[in-house]
Amino acid sequence: MSTPENPTAPDATSSTQHHVPAGVAHPKLIRSFVRRAGRTTTGQAKAISTWGPQFVLPYQAQPLDLDAVFGRRAPCVLEIGFGMGDATAHIAQAQPERDFLCCEVHQPGVGALLKHIGERGIGNIRIVAHDALEVLDHMLPPDSLAGIHIFFPDPWHKLRHNKRRLVQPAVLPRLLARLALGGTIHCATDWEPYAQQMLEVFSAEPRLRNLGTPELGGYAPKPDYRPETKFERRGLKLGHGVWDLVFERVG
Repeated sequence: MSTPENPTAPDATSSTQHHVPAGVAHPKLIRSFVRRAGRTTTGQAKAISTWGPQFVLPYQAQPLDLDAVFGRRAPCVLEIGFGMGDATAHIAQAQPERDFLCCEVHQPGVGALLKHIGERGIGNIRIVAHDALEVLDHMLPPDSLAGIHIFFPDPWHKLRHNKRRLVQPAVLPRLLARLALGGTIHCATDWEPYAQQMLEVFSAEPRLRNLGTPELGGYAPKPDYRPETKFERRGLKLGHGVWDLVFERVG
C-alpha cells in the first residue's frame, strides 16, 4: 500500500497515457505505480550517481539478456514496487543464488536501494526505474522468471477505485506469460479485502497452485525470506493483519 516505506507501491493508474513504443499494443489504464512526492536525500543522490551506472538499467522495448545483465545464469525474480528497498536488499542477501530485477519509479527509493547495494556489496540486484508492467511486457522474455514479488501494493480502498488494482484477472495473463513452470508469485498485503481479491483471482487460474494452507484460509505463512518491515511491525502492534499469498505456476 502507499506507505512511508513503499511510497510508490504498485497498483495505480494515471489520467495521462504513458509512452508506448510504436507498434506495441499496451493497455492505457493499469500502471504498476503511483507517483508520490518525496525528496531525494544527499546520500540517496550520491548513491544514484555512484552506483546507478552499474546497477540501474535503462528501459528499452526489447527483451533483456538476463544472463548478460547479471553476468551469470541464475533464477531471476521480478519485484514490482520495492519502496525504499529495505526488504529487497534483505531478500537478495538471503538468496545469493537468485537474481532480482526490481522496478520502482520513486527516485528516493531507487537511491535508498542503491545505497544498500553499495554499502553492503550486494551484486544480484538490478533496477529499472520504469513502469513494471511495461518492463514485464517488453523487456522480459517468455518463461524467464522464477518468481514475482508484489509486496504491500496500493489497495485502492474505495470501491470505485478497485479496478485500478494491479492483481486482477486482466493483468494475471501478463504475469503468467513471463513466469516459468515451477515459478511462484508471492504477494503480501495488510488490506484484507485486497487479500481476498488476490486469493480469488489466483485461485480461479488453473495454471496456478496455491501453496497456502487450509488452516490460514488459503493464505500462506510468512516465508522466512520476507522480512517484517517497520510499517508492518507497527501495524501488527495496532492489531492490523497481514496476509501472504504464494502460488506456483503449474502446467
